[in-house]
Amino acid sequence: MKTNTIFSNKYLKSGLLIGAGLFLGWIFFHNSAPEKLETAVEIHDHSAEGHDVWTCSMHPQIRKDEPGDCPICGMDLIPLLKSDAVMDDQAIEMSESAMKLAEVQTSVVTRGNVSKEVRLFGKIQADERLLKTQTAHIPGRIEQLLVNVTGENIKKGQLIAKVYSPELLTAQNELLQALEMVDKYPAMLDAAREKLRLWKLNDQQIAEIEKSGKAKAVFDVFATTSGIVANRKVNMGDYVSTGDVLFEMADLSRVWALFDAYESDLSWISKGQDLEFTAQAIPGKTFSGKVTFIYPVVDAGSRITKVRVEVPNPGMQFKPEMFVNGIIKSQQTGAGDQLIIPQSAVLWTGTRSIVYVKLPGADHPTFKMREIILGSSMKDMYVVMDGLTEGEEIVTYGTFSVDAAAQLAGKTSMMNSSDSEGFSQSETLTKLQFKVSGECEMCKDRIETAAKTVSGVKSAEWSAEKQLLSVEFDADKANSDAIQKAVAAVGHDTENFKAPDGVYKELPECCLYRK
Repeated sequence: MKTNTIFSNKYLKSGLLIGAGLFLGWIFFHNSAPEKLETAVEIHDHSAEGHDVWTCSMHPQIRKDEPGDCPICGMDLIPLLKSDAVMDDQAIEMSESAMKLAEVQTSVVTRGNVSKEVRLFGKIQADERLLKTQTAHIPGRIEQLLVNVTGENIKKGQLIAKVYSPELLTAQNELLQALEMVDKYPAMLDAAREKLRLWKLNDQQIAEIEKSGKAKAVFDVFATTSGIVANRKVNMGDYVSTGDVLFEMADLSRVWALFDAYESDLSWISKGQDLEFTAQAIPGKTFSGKVTFIYPVVDAGSRITKVRVEVPNPGMQFKPEMFVNGIIKSQQTGAGDQLIIPQSAVLWTGTRSIVYVKLPGADHPTFKMREIILGSSMKDMYVVMDGLTEGEEIVTYGTFSVDAAAQLAGKTSMMNSSDSEGFSQSETLTKLQFKVSGECEMCKDRIETAAKTVSGVKSAEWSAEKQLLSVEFDADKANSDAIQKAVAAVGHDTENFKAPDGVYKELPECCLYRK
């Protein structure tokens, strides 16, 4: 009875249940805490083994045995993980997950077709060998000018002007006097006739003077050549001497198409190559010709030379100063037997070209930087002259990510080479952007090349879309003004300096940005 009374008490019943629960919990879980503690200690010790070396993310040459601050920039040092799987002390190992996150892709070096479409821009010009001048053979004053419009077509023998000539009037009188004394002095008559012939009077005109017995004060001037009047040099009433130019004439039955070729494309152009071109003024038609001459001098300001194609012009459809666009489909000697790699695989430092080669036989993807020598560049490929062999595997996408990992690990990289390219590892590079005006790929090459000529400039990249030049340089050796002056000197306006007008006007038509 007492027992039933005890268990019927609800408070006592609740207390017994709680006690039983605590007892069972102690039985099952009293040993798990030490195990967890031991595991945590083991994990901590394992991670500490990989953090024996501490480095700076901005200055990977810094190495310390314990955490702290970078002595150069003051940033917190980060642990440098070690791996025994790396086969080379200068190689960088990446996990499969890291490669996927960085979108790193590789491809095998192969031999391929070395060809390129070279695009050229130019103008139609008159053939210099067909340019002529119409000169004054009679001294005197122009009484009447019968050809007074530039562009007028003139035929040989056409009357072009009337000239009053006191000298010729005197010569005619001498002829008439010699004619009266021909019986006594026949040689005098021959001398008088020859004097008139020197002034381009023909035998018919001389005979008319002798027949009329009167000297003419005004003489007709006839064209001695055919062509288009390119430049009129005189006006009615002008006094001209013997040999003065009246008109500059151009024979446009055959013209030149003169194209601007950038120096980087000259290795793809040779005499005798076929060239196809179109003219903006003649839509829907494609013309062809052969390269007949490549000018031997490259312009110092624009870095271009001229490529000439001779074009028949029977219908006068081509006119001087007409714009034309040309294409040369070029293939180099030995094409198909040269090593080629994608341009995205190459990191260019200004003096070195580097790629990352995948090392065979490693448990995880492992890459090592290698310097190579590049040949000609195509649309999206480079020819490799030395440094790689067929069958090797290289990074083609995500090269910057691999290089960044190598820098953080203190391995040989683009910015941390063994010879240091004149930049010590302790030097701090300054990054800067400023506005530079331009239009096309030729502008990009010219701007970047000019910037890199300044001592201390590490890299330069110009964006046509943003009209910005990004440079990286040693502030102890270069500055913004020096770089902008160098760019302006080759014809491109910058934020602080304007390009000289003379240099700007010498740029190719496609590079003229001042609208």
